[in-house]
Amino acid sequence: MTVDPKNPARFETLIDRFSSLLDSSVDEARIIEGGGRLLRELVAHDDWLPALYAVPGSDRYQQYLLHRDQYDRFSVVSFVWNPGQSTPIHDHRVWGLVGVLRGAERVVTYSRDQAGNLFPDSEVRILSAGDVEAISPKIGDIHSVSNAREGDVSVSIHIYGGDIGRIERATYDASGRPKPFVSGYADAPTLSRH
Repeated sequence: MTVDPKNPARFETLIDRFSSLLDSSVDEARIIEGGGRLLRELVAHDDWLPALYAVPGSDRYQQYLLHRDQYDRFSVVSFVWNPGQSTPIHDHRVWGLVGVLRGAERVVTYSRDQAGNLFPDSEVRILSAGDVEAISPKIGDIHSVSNAREGDVSVSIHIYGGDIGRIERATYDASGRPKPFVSGYADAPTLSRH
């Protein structure tokens, strides 16, 4: 784990370039494609995230706000997973990008049948360090995630099309019944200078 990051400017470069991307386009497909490239460049290097934003929680995964765009167009968050930690089945209601920085994550995506019940719509996927994937209500928004490493902490960096910690979303039981929630953030200052 990086205690004193050697290249903190990598993160600021991501913020500047992502802001420019959103200045030039509101098309979700272009944002996901271009933003995916930017996030892939960031998570290819594990020398920029301060240790404060990679501290796991003892009872559940942690979600740290790294940056909130001043116009609420996007937020950047680190997710930190101890072995055995997972999310419930949940949605996002905005586009998002997930890039694994350390370790690996196990992802199961869900769809609805004609009766409205949720079912896994693909095999379990393992995202390893350097992998990036997109989520969106348009392309698939409901999933569950867990740490895929038995004995290690995993860290992923997420970019969302809004302030994800303040957006009302839902978790789902096996029948697909939603339960509203707002995730909030673990207590830490934002990383960004913006």
